[in-house]
Amino acid sequence: MQEDFPLVEEDQVREQLSKLDTHKSMGPDGMHPRVLRELAEVTAGLLSILFERSWRTGEVPEDWRKANVTPVFKKGKKEDPGNYRPISLTSSPGKMMERLVLAIISKHLEEKKAIRSSQHGLTKEKSCLTNLIAFYDGMTGCIDEGRAVDVVYLDFSKAFDIVSHSILIGKLRKGGLDECTARWIENWLKDRAQRVVISGTESSWRPVTSGVIGRQNCLNDNKLLWVSQALTQRYMVTMNPELEGQEL
Repeated sequence: MQEDFPLVEEDQVREQLSKLDTHKSMGPDGMHPRVLRELAEVTAGLLSILFERSWRTGEVPEDWRKANVTPVFKKGKKEDPGNYRPISLTSSPGKMMERLVLAIISKHLEEKKAIRSSQHGLTKEKSCLTNLIAFYDGMTGCIDEGRAVDVVYLDFSKAFDIVSHSILIGKLRKGGLDECTARWIENWLKDRAQRVVISGTESSWRPVTSGVIGRQNCLNDNKLLWVSQALTQRYMVTMNPELEGQEL
C-alpha cells in the first residue's frame, strides 16, 4: 500500500541541510557540507526525491558506500602507526540519509521496547556516569543486605569492528524492522570500500566486509549500525543482577 512506503519531506531535508557542519571535510564524492548548506533552498527538493527513491527501491549510490580514511595523530611517537586514530570521511548526502534511517530504527526500538531501562550505552539522556551510579546503587544495596558481591569486567576487543553484516541484517529482519528499511541497510552494507588518504596521496580501494561503517568519523552522524546492533540483542550486557541467566 502507498502509505506503507517511507516518505521524505522536503522540510526534513532542508532542516538537515541547515544543521550541516561547514567545518567538516567532504567525502569521496567531493560534495562539501558548506556548499550543500548554502544552497539548501535549491538542493532540498532534489535531495528529498533522491532519498525517498533510494529508500523505496533499496538502491544506494556507490558514493555513499565509500570512505576516505585519514590518520589523525593521538600521542607518542609519530613514527608508530599505532599512535594514529583512523577517521572515516564519507558522503554528506549519504550521512543525511543515514540520519533518516536512524530515526526509523530508533522509533522501532522505542515502540518494541527492544532496549531495557538498564542499558546506558548509546542511549539518549544516559551515559557512563548514569551507568556507574546505577551500578554503585545496586552493588551497595546488595552489600547492605549482607549478600556476597563479585564484580567481573569484560571488554570485547574490536567488538564493533568485527560485526558480521549478514548476521546483522538477518537479525534486523527477525526483530521486525520494516522491509524497506532493512533492504536499504542491506544494500548500504554491500560492496563498501575505503582507501587511505594522506597529504593528497591516495591508496587503492579496499573492500569493507565487516564492522561499523564510519564509526571513527562522528558518532552522531555514523551510529546507524551501533543502534542496529542494539536491536539484535534482546538483553544488553549489564551489571544489573535482574539479567542473570537471561539470553544475550
